[in-house]
Amino acid sequence: MSVEVKMIGTGSAFAKRYFNNNALVTLGGFRLLIDCGITAPYALHQLNMKVTDIDAVLITHIHGDHVGGLEEFAFQMKYVYNRKPVLYVPSSIADTLWNSTLRGGMEQSSAGFDSLEYYFDVHRLEPHTPISVSEGFTVELIRTKHIPGRPSYGVLVNDVLFYSSDLVFDPDLLTRLLDEGRCRHIMHDCQLNGKGEVHATLDELLTLPARIQERISLMHYSDDMEQWIGKTGPMRFIEQHKVYTFS
Repeated sequence: MSVEVKMIGTGSAFAKRYFNNNALVTLGGFRLLIDCGITAPYALHQLNMKVTDIDAVLITHIHGDHVGGLEEFAFQMKYVYNRKPVLYVPSSIADTLWNSTLRGGMEQSSAGFDSLEYYFDVHRLEPHTPISVSEGFTVELIRTKHIPGRPSYGVLVNDVLFYSSDLVFDPDLLTRLLDEGRCRHIMHDCQLNGKGEVHATLDELLTLPARIQERISLMHYSDDMEQWIGKTGPMRFIEQHKVYTFS
């Protein structure tokens, strides 16, 4: 079954033109939003979508461009639509997500609004353990290198697509996933300028063998992306709001 991806945003944490890098993955009619950054609610509005059009949200790590829209998402679901959204979150970051990110704006202890579970139907995920989010729709967290000492994960979808989220240059991981048949396509974050400290740079990705570059689509880029068109080798830029089908 083909995996359909529409990026509601393709930009880096500081991008204004392209919004935060968050993906709407659809399979069999089920819509999974991978990450819900600061700009996600507005990006959905730009697409004439409501939060209720999303069947579940999966979080890869706790940076603002990946979780900063969760408060509004949850409040809309509760107070506008009287619904509790499904949230898939790595078990290693679930408590931190509530205590260090969401609690300050969402906790109302006197009313019992005092946990992640109050606002969300929470499913805590373990890495390297595939789970079915819907019939025929399987996701698996892959532990990745991003910020030292901070858990971060990429996502495998149906052994078809690897979605890096945020990842430093890790050629061994990419090679292993492809050679072991864990994926056929890679959506990879790409830093276009400067030294790569928490993201892979374009220069680094261009050192990969051509057979791997041919499988890579680039995302999470800065607002000057257009200056780099034609300079990415076999790799291509994923465009905001365009639908891509991977099989």
